[in-house]
Amino acid sequence: MLNRARLPLSVLACAACLLAAPPDRKKIDAQVKAITKSAILIDTHNDIPSFTVDGADIGNAPKNETDIPRLKQGGVGAIFFSVYVASKYVEGNHSANRALQMIDTVQHDIINRYPDTFQAAFTADDIVEAHKRHKVAALMGLEGGHAIEDSPRLLRDYYRLGVRYMTLTHTNTNNWADSSGDMKKPEVQHHNGLTDSGKDIIREMNRLGMLIDISHVADKTFYDALEVSQAPLLASHSSARAVTDVPRNMTDDMIRALAKKGGVIQVNFYCNFINSTAAQAPENTPVHAYLADVVAHIDHIRQIAGIDAIGIGSDFDGIECAPEGLEDVSKFPSLTRALLEKGYTPADIKKIYGGNTLRLMRQVEKVAARLKAERGSA
Repeated sequence: MLNRARLPLSVLACAACLLAAPPDRKKIDAQVKAITKSAILIDTHNDIPSFTVDGADIGNAPKNETDIPRLKQGGVGAIFFSVYVASKYVEGNHSANRALQMIDTVQHDIINRYPDTFQAAFTADDIVEAHKRHKVAALMGLEGGHAIEDSPRLLRDYYRLGVRYMTLTHTNTNNWADSSGDMKKPEVQHHNGLTDSGKDIIREMNRLGMLIDISHVADKTFYDALEVSQAPLLASHSSARAVTDVPRNMTDDMIRALAKKGGVIQVNFYCNFINSTAAQAPENTPVHAYLADVVAHIDHIRQIAGIDAIGIGSDFDGIECAPEGLEDVSKFPSLTRALLEKGYTPADIKKIYGGNTLRLMRQVEKVAARLKAERGSA
């Protein structure tokens, strides 16, 4: 028999640890399964259209990070497919042509090709309806404001074709908004944020009901958009600069300001944006990031801005490196488990996975309805 009186306190403490009840794995397993089934997991930024436009088959794309079998495994409920228009298309005025091709690949090669899996969605209610029908809601976000070629008319055309957010810039400053990607380039003409035309574009997006995406923009562009917009803003695929110091991430002050107005920062999974060692690695050096890094960004945002400010914008198929443990769209249950183990409740996780984004979308839709009513009565 163990003689406790003769044992050091440190040994007794260790013995007590061993006798303590282990984590309730069965409970967590059941919660992961239930959340995967019931949550409407909305990924606000996925770049698989950049591959389907060149012939990749989302039905089975093992070389990519996104395909139908893994979407089902991951419990993904809705995706904003990125209508990505690279800055190279600005030369020769090919941006609109590329945008239309990207819209077509979402409609033709994804939604229409696999109608049993995907359902086109344009509103928050559409996403909920698709989930009830056990389909993945398919939406579009235009990445790169240069794709409107400075024309509100093109902006309205894209909205009519189904685009529901626009990233104001990509890595390039355009004619009306500064990008975070080239603020240190003296050869680029900067605007100190948004020009007057840029502010008019924000107002038109409000009127249309198009979400204003501030991922990729310069800090001053963010603050200008926040001031002008009557609707809350979206950061479709960004993370926290206080955790990983890169210009593409948002400062704590920016995140707080975004949240105060009802906006949501959708956490990006790119290694260089979530892991400081990866961010500082020399070019062409193999880098690594981990599931825990994503959790660290989520946790930081919760601490400074609250649970209602957080969403998911993976950037899958638009990133060169995904974190270990979150390598593709099938791995979302691993993130669910990690959050539960961190102390997040199922209700918290459902907010992060889609509840916050649905609320944001409804607010944007409400502002648009009010503005249209006001214009009609003017």
